[in-house]
Amino acid sequence: MKKIAITMGDPGGVGPEIIVRALDAPEVRECCRPIVVGDRRVIREAAEVLGMKIEISAIASPEDSLPSPGVIEIIEAGEPAAFEKNFPSAEGGRACASYIKKAVDLALDKTVDAIVTAPVSKEALKMGGMKWPGHTEMLAELTATRDFAMMLAGGPLRVILVTIHTALSSVPKMITREAVLRTIRLAKGACDMLGIGAPRIGVAGLNPHAGEAGMFGSEEIAEIIPAVEEANREGIPASGPFPPDTIFHRAFFGDFDIIVCMYHDQGLIPLKMIAFDTGVNVTVGLPIIRTSPDHGTAYDIAWKGIARPTSMIEAIRLAADLRL
Repeated sequence: MKKIAITMGDPGGVGPEIIVRALDAPEVRECCRPIVVGDRRVIREAAEVLGMKIEISAIASPEDSLPSPGVIEIIEAGEPAAFEKNFPSAEGGRACASYIKKAVDLALDKTVDAIVTAPVSKEALKMGGMKWPGHTEMLAELTATRDFAMMLAGGPLRVILVTIHTALSSVPKMITREAVLRTIRLAKGACDMLGIGAPRIGVAGLNPHAGEAGMFGSEEIAEIIPAVEEANREGIPASGPFPPDTIFHRAFFGDFDIIVCMYHDQGLIPLKMIAFDTGVNVTVGLPIIRTSPDHGTAYDIAWKGIARPTSMIEAIRLAADLRL
């Protein structure tokens, strides 16, 4: 089975708890060999909060892995540090960045087959002196990846984003022919990773009614349609742009395998509506496989023993199924 490195995420958030619970799930134990990258002291404390009796086994390398029931194997990264529970902190930001860097190194060295990242806080990363606004941008820089995108999968929907973490007011000028075409290509790559041989790629418009022939905006005519046409010339089966208020309904009922969305909330609102607890984030375009739960650190419920591990379980299962 694949070896999967699971980064602990922000120690002040729900990451440690959902990892402990997920690694106790039969569907995880049966699909892969999980190895946590983090702080064994924190994982042990999370298990105590959950009332779970587990053994923590520190290993130096994935090559030392000897999985067994009731044991969580962990590779420690960074310096153990005090952190504030239920709040972002500089210490937490630096810690989770060190876990990510270690996991990426393991994946690039091919000593693990994939990585799954527990949630981090953008605020904590900034407090800790990190320049990245989130996982996606950090992973791209650490792997020297230029063309990348965020894909979210949940229920029957898969969405991939042309723009990610940016103000809504900045989106229209970022919707260029080149950016849309690059994302369509990455959508095809995502379908390849999923084993979808003849993908149906739907492209959403930016404006209401997909611009209504230019009445409600020019981005569809000037940028999105030319990108779809160029993708077709390259042999990529993309179609659209379709009105954003109908394309997700069509995808839900099977017309499309993946939707190219113009901005973050356009894709994430419908996906989270139907798959809030089971959505998975995949970074497409990297030379490594990376997935994560589609939720944040949830500081308000962290360290209370109530965080649900469902999305983490799905992220691990998907990482085990994907292929480059």
